Amino acid sequence: MRLALIQNLTQPLANPIRVRFCSSFWERLWGLMFRPHLAPDEGILLAEPHEGRLETAIHMLFMRFDIAVIWINRARRVVDLCHAHPWALLYVPRQPASYVLETHPNYLACFRVNDEVEITLL
Repeated sequence: MRLALIQNLTQPLANPIRVRFCSSFWERLWGLMFRPHLAPDEGILLAEPHEGRLETAIHMLFMRFDIAVIWINRARRVVDLCHAHPWALLYVPRQPASYVLETHPNYLACFRVNDEVEITLL
């Protein structure tokens, strides 16, 4: 399991978000499904090989909790965000993205469209 740190360079966070870096098909497919909860300092970063809207769309099937979803493009800019609810069929970003940050809903207020994000692989 690879880890990554996410920092908002436009509106710096007190502490970077520590996430699981998911780049394989199966890691991205599995995501956060079937987990009982998500701690306030947890999350995952889904990394897609190609930038796009459909490639970075997510579903909330088999989810038990709300999450913040932050879509980030190849230039590491936030292109969209939303508060996702369990069992919703589909969330699609408004603009093409390469990364999908799924984390605790508390982080939704920490990001805005066009914020610059730093992704550090550990």
